[in-house]
Amino acid sequence: MSAHHRTLLCVGMLLMSAGGVLVFIVSPLQTVLFLLGIFLGVVGMALFITGLCLAMKNLQVAVPGHFLLHPRTGTRFNPQQAQAIQRRLDRIRREMSSDSVEETPEPEPPLPCTPPPWTMEPPPSYDTVMKSQQQREQL
Repeated sequence: MSAHHRTLLCVGMLLMSAGGVLVFIVSPLQTVLFLLGIFLGVVGMALFITGLCLAMKNLQVAVPGHFLLHPRTGTRFNPQQAQAIQRRLDRIRREMSSDSVEETPEPEPPLPCTPPPWTMEPPPSYDTVMKSQQQREQL
């Protein structure tokens, strides 16, 4: 975090504190000091939030690349290595997608015009089945 960010954070906290003290100590009847306290608190909060946003923005710049591109040993790839890995992964992804598009599926054999001959015997009739069940129940 740079000195500018630390300065913004410190000034923001100082102005918020001063504004809070003015708002809570001064009665609302003294409107000028009360409004000054609210103004200092709002300006301090804006400076503090700005300092936090800038610090977070610079923190992300210090960590280049995607989190999956970092080795598991705890060390990180430098930006050139991360970019080279990302380019290689993109190239492999493009090659894989172009390979899958260019491949034509093997055509299925056409169906015959006539169905194959029936080789099974026909099923028994309903009466035959019912009679055989009645005979089994009687035994």
